Amino acid sequence: MIRHSLASRHLSQTLAFGLFRLLMLTVLATLGGILLYVFIHGIGAISWEFLTAAPKDSMTAGGIFPAIMGTLYLTVGAILVALPLGVAAAVYLSEYATDGKALRIVRLGIQNLAGVPSVVFGLFGLALFVGYFHLGISIAAGSLTLGLLILPTVIGASEEALRQVPSTFREASLGLGATRWQTIRKVVLPAALPGILTGSILGIGRAAGETAPIMFTAATFFTVGLPRSPLDTVMALPYHIYVLATAGTHIEQTRPLQYGTVLVLISMVLGLSLVAIIIRTRMRKTKKW
Repeated sequence: MIRHSLASRHLSQTLAFGLFRLLMLTVLATLGGILLYVFIHGIGAISWEFLTAAPKDSMTAGGIFPAIMGTLYLTVGAILVALPLGVAAAVYLSEYATDGKALRIVRLGIQNLAGVPSVVFGLFGLALFVGYFHLGISIAAGSLTLGLLILPTVIGASEEALRQVPSTFREASLGLGATRWQTIRKVVLPAALPGILTGSILGIGRAAGETAPIMFTAATFFTVGLPRSPLDTVMALPYHIYVLATAGTHIEQTRPLQYGTVLVLISMVLGLSLVAIIIRTRMRKTKKW
């Protein structure tokens, strides 16, 4: 009887693990298929001119250099906005705020904010930064909007990283006479930095790939040169793809350029994420806890 029960549980476990492996392989195969499809259709458009020249002939020829630089400007700007605000909010929520109903409501609001559609952030940025603060359609307005978009992600990841730091670190620092702020600044934050970078990686990927927020606040249809100030408009890869695929006058003619631009955008996101992952991994190796 006991042997039969053990065999039944072992069979159930084997079936469950098999199902999980099948689902994981399905997800990986789907992702790999999409990447392979984009690579096959886009690699033919990749050339030195495509990466370093401006668009020409109504964007049916030339390159995407202004869009590449514009995406970098907006992504870096969004991280510069979201990272300090997100870490400061996470430090307050994790280290200073008193646990209670108000704190739970704030955390619930942050979680819900992460699920708000990006087009809503775009309209909010249009009303607040472009209209109220008179920044115009510009890199500054787009970066601020994207920064708000990824802020809930950065707050959540940073707060989780701060909670993972053992409480004995805080107790030892306070026991040696350090103040609470000194403990946070010199002990807790350095220990939580790899986890905070995880949130930044997620934010980088989302900021670089979003179209709706920047189409209202930062992106322009076409420009030859690079912006000269944060108050200039800018081309961006996601918006460039959207224009070529849906709003252009030569949609079929530009199809190879569309796939090539998608391939460049994916490569850029993976490249930025890879740099952040390398930095995070090196930081983790220095931690012995």
